Amino acid sequence: MDPAFLVVQALNGLASASSLFLIASGLTLVFGVTRIVNFAHGSLYMLGAYAAAILAPLFMASLGKPFGFWGAIAAAALAVGLLGVVIELVLLRRIYRAPELFQLLATFALVLIVQDLVILFIGPQDILGPRAPGLTGFVEIFGRRFPLYELFLIAMGPIVLGLLWLLLKKTRFGVLVRAATQDREMVGALGVDQAKLFTGTLFLGAFLAGLGGALQIPRAPANTEMDLAIIAEAFVVTVIGGMGSVPGAFLAALLIGQLQAFGILIFPKITLVVVFLLMALVLVVRPYGLLGKPEPVGAGPGAAFALALRPWSRLENALALVAIVALAVSPLLLDAYGITVATEAVILALLAFSLHLLIGVGGLVSFGHAAWFGLGAYAAALCVKSLAWPMEAALPLAPLVAGLGAALFGLFVVRLSGIYLAMLTLAVAQILYAVAFQWVEVTGGDNGIVGVWPARWASDRMVYFYLTLALGLLAIWALRRIMYAPFGYALRAARDSALRAEAIGIAVRRTRWLAFTLSGAAAGLAGGLWTFLKGAIDPTVLSIPVSVDALAMLLLGGAQTVIGPLVGAGLLHLVKDQVMPLTDYWRLILGLVILAIVLLAPRGVVGAIESARGRGKEAGA
Repeated sequence: MDPAFLVVQALNGLASASSLFLIASGLTLVFGVTRIVNFAHGSLYMLGAYAAAILAPLFMASLGKPFGFWGAIAAAALAVGLLGVVIELVLLRRIYRAPELFQLLATFALVLIVQDLVILFIGPQDILGPRAPGLTGFVEIFGRRFPLYELFLIAMGPIVLGLLWLLLKKTRFGVLVRAATQDREMVGALGVDQAKLFTGTLFLGAFLAGLGGALQIPRAPANTEMDLAIIAEAFVVTVIGGMGSVPGAFLAALLIGQLQAFGILIFPKITLVVVFLLMALVLVVRPYGLLGKPEPVGAGPGAAFALALRPWSRLENALALVAIVALAVSPLLLDAYGITVATEAVILALLAFSLHLLIGVGGLVSFGHAAWFGLGAYAAALCVKSLAWPMEAALPLAPLVAGLGAALFGLFVVRLSGIYLAMLTLAVAQILYAVAFQWVEVTGGDNGIVGVWPARWASDRMVYFYLTLALGLLAIWALRRIMYAPFGYALRAARDSALRAEAIGIAVRRTRWLAFTLSGAAAGLAGGLWTFLKGAIDPTVLSIPVSVDALAMLLLGGAQTVIGPLVGAGLLHLVKDQVMPLTDYWRLILGLVILAIVLLAPRGVVGAIESARGRGKEAGA
């Protein structure tokens, strides 16, 4: 291979690495101090790009090209930094003590809200920014032309790293940031105003995200999809480097940049996979990242969703029976569309309940539950289309394949805890998504697999509803039995205190692994049922929004109750089906609903009802 080409390819990797580092450094700083996994960091990056693309022509017309362009870049970064302050004051300050899962959902809600607000006020079209004055040409490197602006970006990474090093090492603010990264409780105990520290950190993190986005406008147009596109890579960089470590983020960005630059030459068909494979490999070998430090031993974020099991009262048993009967007779009262919606609700209830076994009972927070839903969906679809199996043979294979996949990845996942476990589940889901997206010969790529319909006897909507209801109820009943069985108690013991559980003879890791496998199998069954309902699948069944939906259903109903996920699935699907078709800005509505859950009803709908009943009994006594 031409050495000059390799050099240019390496330089391209360095330019990408610098861009990644700009956004990942802000993300890791915010996490290190506030312990918030800020999904909205990608939205701040996107807003930086939009702001710069809009301001640059205006500034260049009034201030001249050089001052106008760079003034617009600075103004965009500053504006996004101030927006980060507003977000901290209005939202994040209210959820610092909330479980990390709530924080993630709240920031994901911001992603949805910002996307629709951008479309509402700016429009859906891409906005191309001007080229950087003085950096529009090329240089010759071993006979090959290389853009000057890319060289500028390569220099920006080390410059920003050096400035951050000076800030963190030579200023009081930096000392406090480093101290809070180590132990923020101790920083608060020493009398430091944590509110100001967090606000300053959010400003810095948002400023870096905005700067990263603004510097992209000579390379690519600002668009509404760049937030989710960049946040996944920023998470990878942050996790590989070690959450909270700026040098780690720089090192990881270099690795990812070069992997992307040369990966497309060596592994052209799995370029999306290799990045997440590297993340998974690092987490397995060094769970807290290359330069990160282990999390303090504790119960982990999942303990915040501790499910308190108790026998159901007669009233609760009667209500459950009424709900099942109502579901059973609903097809008699609904039209064809209504029956389809009811079938979807049953499938999503099973998906949410399968996640409940992990989070509510096991305290294992998963950000990638879509992996097993999608794996089951693809297993069923491939059996029908590639092997010509009938539905009766393909559908049972869905939970089997998903369960085996969960068992395989679970061997590595359950070794971790806390946010790193959650990140590894996200990596697994993204790996499977990338495989489905890029393995076109087998999965059909982004076109997916079509024509996967039920057997003739189940092709009627009503018949398929009853089939789904029977299998869904059977799986939910089995999972509920597991929760109340000795295995469920062992899982809860491991959730509440792994050390004590091991001391009394519980094999904690094996118990968690088995729960991970069972949960994955149940989600796979849901995926298989979804495939035959829709008749087609594509990689979106493995995407991040599906995982977020499962979490939202769990939290909307109440993760601390047994039936909460089932109620949450029904409510969320009702909102999506009845409200979203009425407006183009459904993401805005969904985001506001999620924020309302997080801020107003952190125990979910069922949890809020139980709390009200508890207060009523106390008042009556």
